[in-house]
Amino acid sequence: MNFNGQLPPKTRLLNAAAQLLADSDGAPVSTRQITEMAGVTAPTLYHHFGDKEGLFNAVLDAGFEEYVAGERNFAPTGQPLQDVRRMWDNHIQFGLDRPQLYAVMFGNIRPGSRSSRVAEAEAYMEEMLDKAASAGQLSVPPREAARSILAANVGVTLMLIAEPVADRNFELSTMTREAVISAVSSDAELASAPTPVAAPSVVVAAIALNAALESSHPEQLSSTELKMFLEWLDRIAKTS
Repeated sequence: MNFNGQLPPKTRLLNAAAQLLADSDGAPVSTRQITEMAGVTAPTLYHHFGDKEGLFNAVLDAGFEEYVAGERNFAPTGQPLQDVRRMWDNHIQFGLDRPQLYAVMFGNIRPGSRSSRVAEAEAYMEEMLDKAASAGQLSVPPREAARSILAANVGVTLMLIAEPVADRNFELSTMTREAVISAVSSDAELASAPTPVAAPSVVVAAIALNAALESSHPEQLSSTELKMFLEWLDRIAKTS
């Protein structure tokens, strides 16, 4: 396959790099492979992307834009934790549909360096969990809940990608999803443990009020008063 034709050289390079990455099975992809498939010379690649690393970063950026579009491409149900479940399942499917791209997006880590893409994915998850917190459904602050859920989501996705298709256990995904949601939820009915321990009601109330204030910014309080109040609520919420 090649990407010659009417497409601009930059687009052909992006398409070629994405295709080679998808077909690489984890093996290195050379500049020569990319330029030959795209029907361009190496200087053309350097002109548009600086180097091969720059091209791959552009491919990952495009992949992440697709991922974000998928996360937002459903109408909220009005039940935040149910929407989080849908986000989990969408995340799994995205990874299984694009395993090589996903492995680079979420699995290529360096000690002491946190991926900006992972941080952005957490931010989208946190938006949904803010709504759950406002409804009194969380036992931990939304940011902590988002990090916990996404970490488990990524781990399960990478595990499923690594398994032969016939051996993939999707029940494990469901079980892990429910366990991690139960761990951050204030609703005892969601807990999977035989004797769940509910968070103190004052903690749940503080988290809910914190989320509501941050989203509404009531005019009754000055910015200094609001900041102090949010700090107090955050301190109460973290005593669980």
